[in-house]
Amino acid sequence: MEKVGILVISYGSRAAAIIDAFCHSEDYAPKFYVVDKQKNPFNSKHAEKHTIISDFNLDEIAKFAKKHRDNIDFGIVGPEKPIIAGVRDVVEKKTKIPMICPTQKYAIEGSKIAQRELFQKVAPEVNPRFKVFDPKDYSSTMQVKKSVYGWLKELDNQVAVKPDKATAGKGVGVWGDHFNTPEEVFEHFISNYEHGPVLIEEKVVGEESSFQTFCDGKRLVALPETRDYKRAFDGDEGPNTGGMGAYKDAGDILPFMTKRDREKEIELVNKVFVEMKGKGSNPGLRGVPFYAAFIHTSKGPKILEVNSRPGDPEIMTLLPVLKDDFVEVCYNMIDANLRKVNFKSKATVVTYKVPPDYGGYSTKFADKVNKAEVGGAVDLSGTQKLVKNDSEAVRVYPGSMELREGETFALGSRAVAVVGIGDTIQDAREQSLEGIAAIKGGALWNRSDIAVKSHINQSIRHMEELRRR
Repeated sequence: MEKVGILVISYGSRAAAIIDAFCHSEDYAPKFYVVDKQKNPFNSKHAEKHTIISDFNLDEIAKFAKKHRDNIDFGIVGPEKPIIAGVRDVVEKKTKIPMICPTQKYAIEGSKIAQRELFQKVAPEVNPRFKVFDPKDYSSTMQVKKSVYGWLKELDNQVAVKPDKATAGKGVGVWGDHFNTPEEVFEHFISNYEHGPVLIEEKVVGEESSFQTFCDGKRLVALPETRDYKRAFDGDEGPNTGGMGAYKDAGDILPFMTKRDREKEIELVNKVFVEMKGKGSNPGLRGVPFYAAFIHTSKGPKILEVNSRPGDPEIMTLLPVLKDDFVEVCYNMIDANLRKVNFKSKATVVTYKVPPDYGGYSTKFADKVNKAEVGGAVDLSGTQKLVKNDSEAVRVYPGSMELREGETFALGSRAVAVVGIGDTIQDAREQSLEGIAAIKGGALWNRSDIAVKSHINQSIRHMEELRRR
């Protein structure tokens, strides 16, 4: 087997899934040089060299990469913060290591306003009505308040409020979910406006899908569709989180989608890609430049936002069922030779287990939280029998967890993800929940309704109704 050294800039379960995908290579023997936010038990176990740079300082990352330059063939980045800050630019300049992620210039995730303006130029049909509120355009709070209330009246209060800068999926507020009066809208708006420009756009009604692509600079390759669960609690209640779970079907589309829906998504994202790429090849877009959150409406698909990195948890529904060698896929991206990516005909379900303070759980369900266990040790040993012998049914990816003297502790964010794999979504869901149940300690909790059949059927009925309008 050919040896390959891989720099992995990591945070969370997403990076564990990336490392795991590399480990399943049949033609390469990967060695990992991992930059982590803390001592993740999965990543540190697999790493040849593991370092902690908790603030993702770009110079420190480049210094680590340069130290091991002779052993590293390429690098890959999971979290959005270093991508937006320009980690690829810095590492490639200082080490010449080819990085798989967009350059800072093409990290479209950095500004929601710039996204809307780009879409308006090349594919206005994906945009809801929107208006930008920039502090430099208003001389007082009263002035901007008058403007906001006027816009709310024009949209009949049916709005989504979004800060311009990336907030890891947690800064958006939506009418009917997060506020029910114009006063509550303005309160949410002003809390973000104090930090910079804010977008208020028309709320669109429909069913969401996550559309991800791999890109080699010349072309995009669309990955199978996935569905994310952003809200904290069962029944899609509670605040937005980074994502409590996700699912994909055995094919390329979701149960509530049609082939035409997917064709339209590919067509729309390619319009944006062509505009950003320019003539010829543009290696600055290499990696996952477009992870788009679509919402399918009675008027066709609209884009809620586009990110510039693999989705968390969405990419975890895909990598465990990747048929191709992931090392080879990455080399093809670097060499501008990516033409197709193949996946097994399997469904997958990801369920996250999270700590008591996550998503407001300890406030809403105080009676269910054992305060003594908050941040305590977590026992993952129960999952070992599920994943032994390289199980095709379960993957366990520690995220916001830290190894301390042989024990694993849950930290403040999503602690551990379990991917279930099966012939159907419901088979995969059962596998995921079995793995979740085997994880003990730390007062961890999870949504129990990720990919539940009733929710999927509800989405199917909703789309049928919207298509009749």
